[in-house]
Amino acid sequence: MTAGPGGAAGPPPPLDEGASESLRIVLELLRSERASVSSVTEPERAWQVHVADSLSGLSVPQLAKAKAIADVGSGAGFPGLPLAVALPDAEIDLVESVARKCDFIRRAAAAAGIANARVIEDRAETWAEHLAPDGGREAYDAVTARAVGRLSTLAELASPLLGDGGVLVAWKGRRSPEEDGELAAAAERLAMQPEQVIAVGPYAGSRHRHLHVVRKRGPTPEGLPRRPGLAKKRPFGSRRGAG
Repeated sequence: MTAGPGGAAGPPPPLDEGASESLRIVLELLRSERASVSSVTEPERAWQVHVADSLSGLSVPQLAKAKAIADVGSGAGFPGLPLAVALPDAEIDLVESVARKCDFIRRAAAAAGIANARVIEDRAETWAEHLAPDGGREAYDAVTARAVGRLSTLAELASPLLGDGGVLVAWKGRRSPEEDGELAAAAERLAMQPEQVIAVGPYAGSRHRHLHVVRKRGPTPEGLPRRPGLAKKRPFGSRRGAG
């Protein structure tokens, strides 16, 4: 499943039975989870909204080939857990700061036997302050983010986590000229270059789903990451942004 610049993606490749069973276990745990980690928990609907939507990221060749991936703001484990199942040779860190969500991801990964998924209970900004293996600075080939924030915010969070040439893949809904403009205005300051937008269409669990691909160009700029929360509160490229 691939797409050219500004193109549309086809359906994700089918999972084998073992991979499908692992993700069914995750969704059964999600249905029975008492803590609030997702608003969509009925397994059939959750397969479309969470699993199929997550696997649509495989339309990005750089993500499909990545060996080290950080899923920022992982929530209940999506897209990180489905990507870990679909990419068994990759190591995937699910970066999430909310303790109850981290607890769910750990239990789900253990129950489903997803050995290549690791939970990082931290803010992305804090995790990016330190070099691997004790931190995530410039440690990843790809960063994923689904329903986390504005494009310029996501690019700022991803930049210090990515090595030179790595990509951010951001799951977004209907295209926003305002967000596209903010990202373009912030690109040089973040060393993040918008590269591709893929329309996912009916295969995702969200209407008007688009995947934005943004590539890291060069070393991490000085001053990144900023203090936790600033990328969201005052994103570069916006009227609220600093500088």
